[in-house]
Amino acid sequence: QVHLVESGGGLVQPGGSLRLSCAASGFTFSTHYMSWVRQAPGKGPEWVSSIKTADGTTRYADSVKGRFTISRDNSKNTLYLQMNSLKPEDTALYYCARTRLLSTLYEYDYWGQGTQVTVSS
Repeated sequence: QVHLVESGGGLVQPGGSLRLSCAASGFTFSTHYMSWVRQAPGKGPEWVSSIKTADGTTRYADSVKGRFTISRDNSKNTLYLQMNSLKPEDTALYYCARTRLLSTLYEYDYWGQGTQVTVSS
């Protein structure tokens, strides 16, 4: 019954901002790592960011570091991605994913349906 629902995508101009949300249900959200992954047309999935459970430690892909901020509200079972200074190359379908640390690698066992972000003038 794990369910992840992304929202907040849309069409924005270069330099603009969006905040994506991911509503989680069907599991204990506060005990799981969470990630954002994006996929542009014709390209493979690209990991964007992850956030830990206990200490809130965050990690970012080099392509978004300094522009994007991942956060979570465990009381609302919601994951967020604040995206600032958006570029056309950020255009993609953005997914949230429940994340497990398997050895030194991430495993994404559940995904949402995705929300489209389009950056264009």
